[in-house]
Amino acid sequence: MNTTIKGKWALVTGSSRGIGQQIAQGLARLGCHVYVHGRKKENTEKTIVLLKEYDIKAVPVQAELSSETEIQAMVKEIFNSTGGVDILYNNAAVMSEAAPVWEIPREEWKRVFQINLYAVISLCNAFAPEMKKRKYGRIINLSSGIRDQPDLSPYSVSKAAIDKYSKDIAYELKDDNVLVNYLDPGWLKTDLGGKNAWFEVETVLPGALVPALLEDSGPTGEYFYAQDYKYLRL
Repeated sequence: MNTTIKGKWALVTGSSRGIGQQIAQGLARLGCHVYVHGRKKENTEKTIVLLKEYDIKAVPVQAELSSETEIQAMVKEIFNSTGGVDILYNNAAVMSEAAPVWEIPREEWKRVFQINLYAVISLCNAFAPEMKKRKYGRIINLSSGIRDQPDLSPYSVSKAAIDKYSKDIAYELKDDNVLVNYLDPGWLKTDLGGKNAWFEVETVLPGALVPALLEDSGPTGEYFYAQDYKYLRL
């Protein structure tokens, strides 16, 4: 495992709180500069404060991921600032509204897929080609272990789509040292996971960092489960 990501740049979507905030802190602890993303820049203030203890640059960026216009404005801001990112961590997601599977309206499917899948595709389209040119990149897309809950089908299906999409672009980039993997963080006590979840949000580390720290030409198109690494020390 390569822990020398010092000086590299990462974009962690949804890093104003929860899992994304933990991932941002973990990357910063290893010397990685972080673009801290929220729907509004003021939402990122807590994370920015938390990152001040590390010798890195923490830059707030904003985009409502339901808006392609806002996504592209954020991408432009990042390229103008640092020419792209080395690590793209697609963490942000929304849960679908529970309902009998036959009664879930089309608009709800579209809402969830826009944020959980289409925004991820837009960000990969934006940053992966530059990673390919530099022959270095790590893309991690957040998956989920959710199953047997048809009332939350838009969420679970969007995450299944993330898994397949990750495999597809991993194959596309397999010769370019751009490693694309997907991570199940476990059922965590977050705003999305709820208070009855099995694990505290802090347990996403250090496992969530593993696919970002892979050696060159390491595994790609693979599934990682953060809770498998709870005893790892970085």
